[in-house]
Amino acid sequence: MADEAKNAPKTPHASKEDVEKNKTMAILAWVIFFLPLLTDAKDSQFAKFHANQSLLVVLLYIVAGVTSFLFIGFLLYPVAMVFWIMGIISASQGEMKRLPLIGNIDIIK
Repeated sequence: MADEAKNAPKTPHASKEDVEKNKTMAILAWVIFFLPLLTDAKDSQFAKFHANQSLLVVLLYIVAGVTSFLFIGFLLYPVAMVFWIMGIISASQGEMKRLPLIGNIDIIK
């Protein structure tokens, strides 16, 4: 258990200036995850963090769609929706909270 805690990615921290400057882009990342990567926010830790978390939710939706013929797929849709809402709230409050269960995966660095 202690080794797992050491290997888990740490939640990055962004400066207050970064958060204030890129808060809107981080919120928009929850609608279109790659949007911050196409703008001047691509260098923002805050915007990239939320783009990554949003991408994880998109992938969860894809897994839910592919497995929807199984009961587990139907259970994943509401979980993904809750994660999406949690992410928007986190971005709008200027926080960098990882999502439960899937949030430790870093695809966009």
